Amino acid sequence: MIVWPNYRYTISQKLEKSMKKADLVRVFVKGGIISPGDFLKMVQTVEALGTSYIHLGSRQDVLFPLKDKNLESLNNTFNSIDTAYDTDGEEFHNIVSSYPTIDVMPTTHWLASHTYHYVLDTFDYRPKLKINITDPVQSLVPLFTGNINFVASSIENYWYLYLSFPEIDTKPWCAPDLIYSYDLSKIAKEIEEINPIKCGLKYNEIYQKVLETISPNIQKVEQELDYPEGTTPYYEGMNRIVGGKYWLGLYWRNNKFSITFLIALCELCIKTNIGKICLTPWKSIIVKGIAEKDRLSWEKLLGKYGINIRHSSIELNWHLPVLDEEALDLKNYLVRALDKQDISTYGLSFSVKTRPMSLFTTVAIERAEKDKEDDPDSFNILYSKDFNPNLSEYFYFVKKVPLETIPPLLIELSYKYYDQLESEKTPENSDFKTTDVKKNHKKYQCTSCLTVFDEKYGDPESNIEPYTSFIKLPESYSCPVCESPKSAYKLIEN
Repeated sequence: MIVWPNYRYTISQKLEKSMKKADLVRVFVKGGIISPGDFLKMVQTVEALGTSYIHLGSRQDVLFPLKDKNLESLNNTFNSIDTAYDTDGEEFHNIVSSYPTIDVMPTTHWLASHTYHYVLDTFDYRPKLKINITDPVQSLVPLFTGNINFVASSIENYWYLYLSFPEIDTKPWCAPDLIYSYDLSKIAKEIEEINPIKCGLKYNEIYQKVLETISPNIQKVEQELDYPEGTTPYYEGMNRIVGGKYWLGLYWRNNKFSITFLIALCELCIKTNIGKICLTPWKSIIVKGIAEKDRLSWEKLLGKYGINIRHSSIELNWHLPVLDEEALDLKNYLVRALDKQDISTYGLSFSVKTRPMSLFTTVAIERAEKDKEDDPDSFNILYSKDFNPNLSEYFYFVKKVPLETIPPLLIELSYKYYDQLESEKTPENSDFKTTDVKKNHKKYQCTSCLTVFDEKYGDPESNIEPYTSFIKLPESYSCPVCESPKSAYKLIEN
């Protein structure tokens, strides 16, 4: 077994570096969507309050430290930008949405920007439960990290409802009906009123009680949700989208986004007519709609502030708790160790779990409980069923191993993942073809020229064989007719 350098992290260091989320101001950016003007007001207020950076949270919220919580100044800003904030821990929660994936990834055929805005506008209260509103075709925003999860169906304006409360059951429960877009907020608010954690009811009983109280527009579920592939999302760099424009993904290794840079970013957005800034659960920023004529201005901005947009996939595909320096140091140690071995982790994503948190990665490294207080630190490694975190089921790979053995064990686990992919291939032995595609092949349509990619037939001119999964095509794939990028495609009904 390979022996890695010792990694020391004393209890005193942990205490010095730790800060509770309750010490932060949390700003709720509903759906991860905010205008550059509102974002500018926010970060200027943070700067005026003496803070030089902000953090991004996994629920598309903004967090920043504040020793003296000047509520008057906070109120003045957040009342003017029509958003909410919280200074008391986690009494309230942000609404997560997959809006940032529009133009970045393939989407369900009827979902568009205005659809998300329409649905989010109906939520006129501050949720105390976690709510997710997502497209199952994309892989950037997790489907089931909320307590109430609405997932788009193939029927226009109808959504699956999944309830997920660990206190009731470890796996999400799907309601027997699809819910109409206009009624999502009503359903969510009524579930919150019932208080699932304290009411002692089962999921189906909670749902029936909701139906007895309100009369939503519903229709029976006739087709089970087709879970998306558990592929690792790509969310960094300058990338082409429909119409010759670009989207820019920005990521900070330490999750400390400089206020000075963010002010310059907002000002350039306003100058170049960018209407929205998006936040992702991977603690990154996406700017969409950059015109070709403005691309040089954006590249100059990145160069002026020394912004790196070429992190390796090993570096990017991690989810860490906010304000957890121990988790960040552990991640950095593991990334360096894996990078030295020149190991590919394509398709895998990782979490460091040092405190209770919702998992949405394929692999998780968690601190193991000690039998005795003076026992040395040890860790468990878990992986999701079929290496797909959307299945919400995790298995232990190893338990209570010392830190220096984690890198070789992760390498071993990656071999297990690639062996599984090998076993899923069809007899034709294509890199992307699976038996599941043969059973449930889908169609995707280019929104620019309406060319259809049918998984049943593939794309022979691009050397893509029949029964090739569109989702697993490389990001470099483009329409063979108009050369629009992969993100220009929408899933259409067969």
